[in-house]
Amino acid sequence: MSSLDEHVQPTGAVAGYRPERTLRLSVELRRQFKRRRTLGVFTLMVALPLILIGALQLGGSEEAAENDRLNLVDVATSSGLNFTLFVLFATTGFFLVVVYALFFGDTVAAEAQWGSLRYTLATPVPRMRLLRQKWLAALVLSVGALVVLVLTAIVAGGIAFGFDAIQTPIGVTLPQGEGLVRLTGMVGYLAVHLLVVGSLAFWLSTVTDAPLAAVGGAVFTMFVFAILDQVEQLGAIRDWFPTAEEFAWTDLLQTPVDSDDLFRGVVQSLVYIAVFTALGFRHFARRDVTS
Repeated sequence: MSSLDEHVQPTGAVAGYRPERTLRLSVELRRQFKRRRTLGVFTLMVALPLILIGALQLGGSEEAAENDRLNLVDVATSSGLNFTLFVLFATTGFFLVVVYALFFGDTVAAEAQWGSLRYTLATPVPRMRLLRQKWLAALVLSVGALVVLVLTAIVAGGIAFGFDAIQTPIGVTLPQGEGLVRLTGMVGYLAVHLLVVGSLAFWLSTVTDAPLAAVGGAVFTMFVFAILDQVEQLGAIRDWFPTAEEFAWTDLLQTPVDSDDLFRGVVQSLVYIAVFTALGFRHFARRDVTS
């Protein structure tokens, strides 16, 4: 028996090879975090609350008072927590959707575009492990970006407007401690709900070699559903759209909390996430990787 044969396991793998040791999550996270798009997104997450604070302070209070519509912007300057709620409300429909789509849609497609995907698989890294690690890395970065946005808004908003209780648009006051607990629930809900567009972008990332197509396709799809959600003639069909409960987190401002829409939003989001993620793994398992 040759020395080469002595180092080959019965399964055909080289002695010492362990699939679970390939492409560790920490390694993938370091690779992704060093990319300019990641640094750019996190920079925007810190800068956006500061820009909004400047915009609110530049705006005249008389103009705000003339607005008859009661919403979170009316009480945005009441406290740092109120400002944080306003930031979440302002970014839920577009900004955060793009962020999640960017991190998830850039996972596989970017590697394919660079021509490094087949070399990564030749390391060898099992296909399903490669996809799982990239999905988890995208999840960590997406949720991390959301948390950075919220923490920056709390600190910067607190410095600018004070660390007081939450004043809801309907005149209800929530103590600071309770407000922080409810804010945590809102962030948790958004982290789950936004995974719908993330998992959709992830699936598209396994289909195309163009990251822009995966990211843009996911964002465009969500915008189409958001527009259709405004068509009242569609009736109860709108309740099944992936965008149906995107603002259900605002129910946590009620006293007592109405959890029906929150529960439906979480369950519905998990179903969409499972379907899109499964489609991504299924397609990648059968894909002929040539790039």
